[in-house]
Amino acid sequence: MSADVRPIAASELPAWLTTVNTGFLTPGEATASDVAARSKYGDLARTLGGFDTETGSCVATFRSFAQELTVPGGAAVASSAITNVTVLPTHRRQGLLTRMMADELAAAHARGDVVSTLIAAEYPIYGRYGFGPAASHHEWEVDVPRTGLDRHRALLGPGEGRVDLVDVTEVRRVGPALHERLRAAVHGVVNRDARWWSLRTGLEEVSHRPYRTQMHAVYRNPAGEVEGLVDYVADDHWTDAKLPQNTLQVNDLIAVTPAAERALWRFVCSVDWVLKVRTGRRAPDDLLPSLLPDARTARLVTAADFLWVRVLDVVRALQARTYAVPGVLVLEVEDPAGPAGGRYRLDAGAGTCARTEDPADLRLGASELGSLYLGGESAVRLGALGRVTQLRPGALALAESVFRTARSPWCPDVF
Repeated sequence: MSADVRPIAASELPAWLTTVNTGFLTPGEATASDVAARSKYGDLARTLGGFDTETGSCVATFRSFAQELTVPGGAAVASSAITNVTVLPTHRRQGLLTRMMADELAAAHARGDVVSTLIAAEYPIYGRYGFGPAASHHEWEVDVPRTGLDRHRALLGPGEGRVDLVDVTEVRRVGPALHERLRAAVHGVVNRDARWWSLRTGLEEVSHRPYRTQMHAVYRNPAGEVEGLVDYVADDHWTDAKLPQNTLQVNDLIAVTPAAERALWRFVCSVDWVLKVRTGRRAPDDLLPSLLPDARTARLVTAADFLWVRVLDVVRALQARTYAVPGVLVLEVEDPAGPAGGRYRLDAGAGTCARTEDPADLRLGASELGSLYLGGESAVRLGALGRVTQLRPGALALAESVFRTARSPWCPDVF
């Protein structure tokens, strides 16, 4: 079997969406509303399809969109975010993904994107295209009665601000600006456009992911300024003896100050009738377990890779972020599948990067550079794994100090 890979036409969008549904195991023809939404928000020039040359049917899908990614130091770089990647089981192992990815990476580099990002459904796939896991996530389940929190005292004391329940209208009013403050401060966070907030607050929905009404609360500091927002749902489970056994699921919790973060976690752990709290996706070094009097009552239920990064423009990428310590490193980047290959001199103290002919200190692949880029991976660890080669004594230790960040990168959003 053979297939053509190309951007789709508007008339092919329903079939393309139906293939996406099949590939993601949510079979069914695309609805009119789904087609209308994708027509409104999607860019057909960045929507690729693989089409069987004999039948003309859509057998593979791939889409990218413009995104901004916060890097260490608070700058945002232009990213090409990849999503909706599928190949039907009848057409696997025929090079369709490789062809679509090659087209996208070439187009992204030509557009001037600094990096490309994705959330990998399967771990082994994307390393061969130069992507590396750059930000991980943890989820905890909190056994509320055992935390040691005093549920009989007021949530917050005098001068500690307040937590208020709010409706979706208020979420739409305060949420976007709050998130902008978050992504200016936390590396790994990506931007949220207007449609993200419409989907999160029920103004829009997609057929395979119907909107579920949530509860919302904000934290306001003593001056009345919103510094945190949490969205959550709870189940309705009772024993035969009419004892509540409910679990509260946090869908989103963003906070721009430690005080807001502490207040919102205390709030969700104080809701009546709730025995367990699921935290949703958090950074591996989230404050939560240690906020509890008994940190062991937060049981780790998920620890996994999440955001993958592929560097497209090494010079602009390395100049965009800041570094904790000064130092000069010459990196030999191997990238047979993309544009990042070459030798680069990074001066972390000056914040400069340029191509060079100087002898290399470290040799690494594009995927390893992607893993190091946000500061969440250890250069020394990658060296021990044989994935980064030290060519000058002490270079791995210097790279460890230069690239690492004090806090882990965190990306709260699926895309």
